[in-house]
Amino acid sequence: MSDKHFMPNKFIIIIAGPTAVGKTKLSIDLANHYQSEIFSADSRQIYREMNIGTAKPTSAELTQIKHHFIDTIHIHDDYSVGHYYADIRNAFESYFVNKDILIVTGGTGLYLKAIMEGLDDFPEVPIDVYNKLQEAFEYNGIEWLQMQLKSLDPYYYERVDIQNPRRLMRALAVIKVSGKPFSDYISNQKLNKLPYNIIEILLELPREMLYERINQRVDIMFDDGLEAEAKWLYPYKDLRALQTVGYQELFQYFEGLISLEQAKDLIKQNSRRYAKRQMTWFRKYGQWQVFNPNQLDEIVNYIDYQIKILKNS
Repeated sequence: MSDKHFMPNKFIIIIAGPTAVGKTKLSIDLANHYQSEIFSADSRQIYREMNIGTAKPTSAELTQIKHHFIDTIHIHDDYSVGHYYADIRNAFESYFVNKDILIVTGGTGLYLKAIMEGLDDFPEVPIDVYNKLQEAFEYNGIEWLQMQLKSLDPYYYERVDIQNPRRLMRALAVIKVSGKPFSDYISNQKLNKLPYNIIEILLELPREMLYERINQRVDIMFDDGLEAEAKWLYPYKDLRALQTVGYQELFQYFEGLISLEQAKDLIKQNSRRYAKRQMTWFRKYGQWQVFNPNQLDEIVNYIDYQIKILKNS
């Protein structure tokens, strides 16, 4: 709050929660109420080619309220949380010239964390550096990544999940590009924190109800043509954008590894597991006020109260 560039009359309302909890409907209701627009924090809905499997808002919903960061990039584009944060900072700045309140909604933890806390000033890493590390990992195994990191940055090695190859490769890529230990970057304070008030709302449902909604959503996706969409995307199955629930299981079906019914059951199971991981993440990060997605009036009252307090603080 002490930043001289801080803008006390500008408000970001974050509506977060696990997959299928009801973020889209509530966000549209709030956007209508506050005459605001919606900015997505979903790392899959941002891709133009991925529609049914990412549960994008419908055409009617997109027409009703202006949405940002949906259908923005292509699956072939190299797009990281760093790109997203740079893009959304600029979008917020333009938006707040004429408006005071916006809605952010989504379930991608890294995107939300960047908005809430700012982002470490990591160097940009060319895609070929990642590709070479991926090849080395596939050839040599995870032990090779572990030993490389232990040698180049023992401090970070002691703190990272050494069984997570993506985190190991991320750290090694930054070291390779910068010539500096990865821990040098994460030990610095967050840079470029957004100069706006942020009101954080987390949507929750009883587990059984959420899991039932997830199962129903998957059935609807299949009715809407998920199998055909996945088949169209199958030639690009190795792209990073498509390493996601809803597509990977159908790719296994196309390869004859499982039946269509098994693929559908796996999508439901993996979606439930993803929702569980999301809730674990939300409990770890953020200063959330928790609501049921149907509590529109209570949520509006809470937001109005927070805006009043923050304006006078």
